[in-house]
Amino acid sequence: MAEPSTVARPYAEAVFKLADGEGKLANWSAMLGALGQISEDQRVQEAMGDPNTSAPKIAGLFISILAGKLSAEAENFVKVLAENRRLALLPEIHLQFEVLRNVREGVVDVDIASAFELTAEQLADLVRRLESKTGRKVKPRLSIDKELIGGVMVAIGDKVIDASARAHLAALANALKN
Repeated sequence: MAEPSTVARPYAEAVFKLADGEGKLANWSAMLGALGQISEDQRVQEAMGDPNTSAPKIAGLFISILAGKLSAEAENFVKVLAENRRLALLPEIHLQFEVLRNVREGVVDVDIASAFELTAEQLADLVRRLESKTGRKVKPRLSIDKELIGGVMVAIGDKVIDASARAHLAALANALKN
C-alpha cells in the first residue's frame, strides 16, 4: 500500500495550484486546516470507516459541519475526496499544502526549543538572525524543554543548531574523556 504522503501529494498540488491561481492561499490553508481537524475526530472516522455510509453522505457530513465556511471549490474537493475514499488524508494534504505555500511565500518553519520562556525581544532577535542566515522569512514554533538547562535548540528542516547548555556540557564531557 502506498504511503499516505505519496497518495496525498497530487491532491495537495492540485489544490495549491487552484489556490495560488486565485490568490487565495490563506483561505485554502484555513479551509484545509479545518477539514483536517474534522477528519481526525473519532466519530467522523467511524462514519468514514463504515462501509454502509455512502460517499455523498460522508461528504455532506464534512460540508454541514463547516456550513458557510467552505467555498464552492472546497465543497467540490471534499466530494472528490469522499468519492475516492481519501478524506482521511486531509491532515496530510493540509501539511503538504503548507509546505508548498511556504516555498511560494519564501517562508521557513523553524522549531525553537528553549530551556526557559523567551522574551519578545529575545525571540525577535533570534528570528532576525535566523532570517539573515536562511535568507527567508522565519515562522517560529516555540516549545519549552527544561532538559536543555539553558540556551536554545533550533531545527530548520533537517538541520539542527544546538546552542543549549546541555549540548555544551556534553561536548565538554566528551572532550574530557578523550
